[in-house]
Amino acid sequence: MIGCLLMAVALAWGAAAGPWAPAARAEDETVVDRIVAVVNNEIILLSELRERMAPYMEKMASMSYDDQRLREMTFKIRQDLLEQMIDQMLTDQEIRRLGIRVEDQQVDAAVERIKEVNLYTDEQLREVLNRQGLSYEQYRERIREQLLRTELVNREVKSKIVITADEINAYYEAHPEIYGGGGRRYHLRNIIMKVPSEPGAEEAVAERMSAVHEALEGGADFAEMAREHSESLAEEGGDLGAFELDSLSSRLREVVADLPVGGFSGVIRTEMGHQIFYLEDIIETGGKPLDQVREEIQEKLYQEVVNERFAEWLEDLRGRSHIRKAL
Repeated sequence: MIGCLLMAVALAWGAAAGPWAPAARAEDETVVDRIVAVVNNEIILLSELRERMAPYMEKMASMSYDDQRLREMTFKIRQDLLEQMIDQMLTDQEIRRLGIRVEDQQVDAAVERIKEVNLYTDEQLREVLNRQGLSYEQYRERIREQLLRTELVNREVKSKIVITADEINAYYEAHPEIYGGGGRRYHLRNIIMKVPSEPGAEEAVAERMSAVHEALEGGADFAEMAREHSESLAEEGGDLGAFELDSLSSRLREVVADLPVGGFSGVIRTEMGHQIFYLEDIIETGGKPLDQVREEIQEKLYQEVVNERFAEWLEDLRGRSHIRKAL
């Protein structure tokens, strides 16, 4: 069978010069495709690998890499993708061996969930797929493949995992920075004036914000000034909500860290416009009791173990399979 395929499949690629060699001369355009891997009784063709590589190669072509760097990256991408294709073929073979099936109703339900999460109508989903070069039928087949592999992992890996109470307790005790409290959240307000793209707008906005800042220094209420002058969240008095310091940009983090409760910053020029920030409050966050986070920790540990066990299962499957690479 393999010999027949080698003789039968012809492509306009320079196979002998490597997977991404330039096309041959016109008189030599017909070259034979070749096998790059045998996985049990199935094969992976060079043309299939090239098809998988195409998006990566297009992206690299748009970057200014020198020839040596381009060759190195191409080699690594080729090797990594071939390993992925082998793993995919092995899992597909196991799915067939175990008789795992996914019904059309399950695919329908999965597509509906995706539409709900993304707020897509059926027409909008089809438009998105069309822009990606996918037909609706091709998309459904991809969903079916994902569901089949999920069921395989559930059967071969997840069903054999048990997270014990001792493991949950140990994780809780080992991560006081997450569950032990001692954190702070900063409740912020702001006043913002955006800068229109017209001559003289920058100076005019700067003058208006300077006047607002002077009024604040004179004792004006920040929330009232935000309602009167801010161009965002005015009705809420510029209330931005509470944030952990690490979640803020480095520039804003420096500003907020130096503010006392009830204090406000100077006028700051940002990409969004001219802004003044006000620190409403600092909220000390207390620790979370184990009972409150037990399920969260269990799920976190479960996912870690699933990834580890699946890698072990796949490695064992490779060991029990006949794999030969010719790349």
